[in-house]
Amino acid sequence: MTVTAEKDGRVLGKRDAVRHPARRPRNSYALFLLPGALAALAVIVVPFLMNTAVSFTNWQGIGDPKWSGLANYRDLLDDSEFWASFRHSLFMVVAMAAVPTIVGLVLAAALFDYIGKHFGSRVAALLRACFYLPQVLPIAVAGIVWSWILAPDNGSLNALLKAIGLGSWQQDWLGDPDIALYSVMGVMVWVQLGFPLVVFMAGLQRVDPQLYEAAELDGAGWWRRFWHITLPQIRPEIYVVLTWCTIAALKVFGAVYVLTKGGPGGATDVPSYFSFTTFFEKTQVGYGAAISTVLTAIILVLSLAFLKLQTRAEEGDRA
Repeated sequence: MTVTAEKDGRVLGKRDAVRHPARRPRNSYALFLLPGALAALAVIVVPFLMNTAVSFTNWQGIGDPKWSGLANYRDLLDDSEFWASFRHSLFMVVAMAAVPTIVGLVLAAALFDYIGKHFGSRVAALLRACFYLPQVLPIAVAGIVWSWILAPDNGSLNALLKAIGLGSWQQDWLGDPDIALYSVMGVMVWVQLGFPLVVFMAGLQRVDPQLYEAAELDGAGWWRRFWHITLPQIRPEIYVVLTWCTIAALKVFGAVYVLTKGGPGGATDVPSYFSFTTFFEKTQVGYGAAISTVLTAIILVLSLAFLKLQTRAEEGDRA
């Protein structure tokens, strides 16, 4: 039995009816977004609003909060410990955003353009996985391992320096206030390097190979191809990496907690850890909430600035 349908005065067969299914209402797709929207509301929006409300109070975590208005924020402006922790976070931005982006660009181009061509894509993929491995490791595990490596007495780094005749270079890498921050920065470069590398190698795969071939025929060396072809072609990936890595640097917590706990003497304190100690150890809940609110506002402003720059760059390329 043949199923028919009538449209515009003509009879359609079963196959024609299948080819023109009924259109789904546009608002039906909103149902698929509802679970994620509810989760974001419950996990992000509501806690942020509650934290912001607490930041306007004087509260020790028990009893009733007392409204203090902008007192916590005025105290924050005069708090030298907060500004010191914020300066340390700028160092973290260098270690987790600037250095990994630059080194990741060069390594990605080398793996894609040299290693992949001369040694095969499998070797390039293996090296990429090795660089990305620190991103997979839990930061607590990586921090404990690095604390063993950087230990002053029997640490692997000091033992290696002594074995190769550089015993005078031995240091208390995490206990000396003058070098502790730089030691943590070195660990974070190792942790963060794999993310830009993977993103940039993925971006290089969409670059037209004919551009490299034409440049090579014109006598352009590797560096000139990298500067004039690779960088302009993967500009969107660069913005993405800088945005994500900068946000990660500003809210870094786990590595500082495991390696130094903000010490020695606050030399490695960062805003997120400073907020944590103020909130839980000093039980200045309102003041700790103010610190985290300011940090969140800074992250939002920087994110919007990066997105604006990326939009302008894309519009300029289209023009």
